Amino acid sequence: MKLSMISKSLLIALPLLALSACSSKSYNDSAAMEANKAAMEQAAMDKAAMELAAMERAAEENKIETDGLQVVELTEEELMAQQYSDAILQKTIQFDFDTSMIKPEFTSILDAHAKFLVNNPSKKVTIEGHTDEKGTPGYNIALSERRAMSVSVYLENMGVLPDQISVVSYGEEKPLNFGHSEASWADNRRAELVY
Repeated sequence: MKLSMISKSLLIALPLLALSACSSKSYNDSAAMEANKAAMEQAAMDKAAMELAAMERAAEENKIETDGLQVVELTEEELMAQQYSDAILQKTIQFDFDTSMIKPEFTSILDAHAKFLVNNPSKKVTIEGHTDEKGTPGYNIALSERRAMSVSVYLENMGVLPDQISVVSYGEEKPLNFGHSEASWADNRRAELVY
């Protein structure tokens, strides 16, 4: 569209330029007059060629930007698929000390597992509850069961069938980290999804 506008402008500008080069004054030297006219015409053509080249570059850049947008869209779809795959690979849900409440940062992982289980009703998952070594063995067994059950309830609320889920409570018996520091204990406060 811009190309036709420039072409139209040139069609109007060139004759006007030619007319303006003609003057009512008489020149003694017709060669100088022809040289002046040729220079003006050449300048007008150079300007038109530069504008045309600029338009072609802009059109090419626009094409690249459009292609880039298409690539970005594909990349976003691939990114979503990758995030889903990454979430499915994460099978550990961490808990704070002495609680069975699911932290908000783990809901996307559970959402991905729920989606997987809903889409694959023949698949089954065992949720293993764990605690750190603090507390009595009886208390830790009960707490680890509450943690596993909170994950189970979350998955069921997302549409997973109850017969796809089983719950096991290990208490402090299967630590992930054998250390005796706060960081080690935090690692052990978890529920694990095992397919």
